[in-house]
Amino acid sequence: MGGVREITSLSNDTVKAVRALHMRKARNETGLFLSEGLKFVGEALDLGHAPRTLLVGKDARPHPLLDRARTATLDAGGEVLLVTHDILEKISRKDNPQTVLATFAQQYRPLASIDPVSAPCWIGLEQVRDPGNLGAIVRTADAAGCGGVVLIGECCDPYSVEAVRATMGSIFAVAIARASLDEFLAWRTGWPGSVVGARLQASEDYRKAGYRAPVMVLMGNEQAGLTAEAAAACDVNVKIPMRGRADSLNLSVATGIMVYAALEGVGV
Repeated sequence: MGGVREITSLSNDTVKAVRALHMRKARNETGLFLSEGLKFVGEALDLGHAPRTLLVGKDARPHPLLDRARTATLDAGGEVLLVTHDILEKISRKDNPQTVLATFAQQYRPLASIDPVSAPCWIGLEQVRDPGNLGAIVRTADAAGCGGVVLIGECCDPYSVEAVRATMGSIFAVAIARASLDEFLAWRTGWPGSVVGARLQASEDYRKAGYRAPVMVLMGNEQAGLTAEAAAACDVNVKIPMRGRADSLNLSVATGIMVYAALEGVGV
């Protein structure tokens, strides 16, 4: 494999740098994130994103997609590394790691660049803490054809290994923006459709919200829900009725219900 560098040492600087991407500080400093698996790399390539670094285990089986990934990485000026199983274990922090790992550039969208009418539904998440929830919501946004996800306030990192894994590759397909609550509230004043918040304390049924496209579905923190300031900025706050003993739904499940209700409400 021409153009491939072989690494066998666990103390190699590149190995250390890639492994450090498990930490938010390293991701913020480099603007990179770590992904696992050839399928994930294939999703990235299909959407025009080439790896910055492609790490391939020595025992990886030949595959046309692997050849494509290697070529795309080198053509984009990236690096292809042939590594040992021990290195894959150390980087992935798994006993049975994928035979292909890769790093990619993070892709945040400026809030001002979002065109609300480009999609019928968008998702706003305030102070979401669980990376698995966040990743699942990004995947739901992709599946439902949402325009993107706006992270409001102190949210967990959508580019953490846990969140990226939960997106199943949708991290490349969904626009992601970040904003403080004040920035979001100022930007929201120009929103041309309806902003609908989900709150347990609300009295309006989520199916009767009078959705107007484009809809911004606003969801809050897993424990506390939306802050009073965010809830007050909504055109209406709604609730999803609990029929059984559970008093609430998982955030990613509730977001999926809200998104599809919004899409049905605007006739999509």
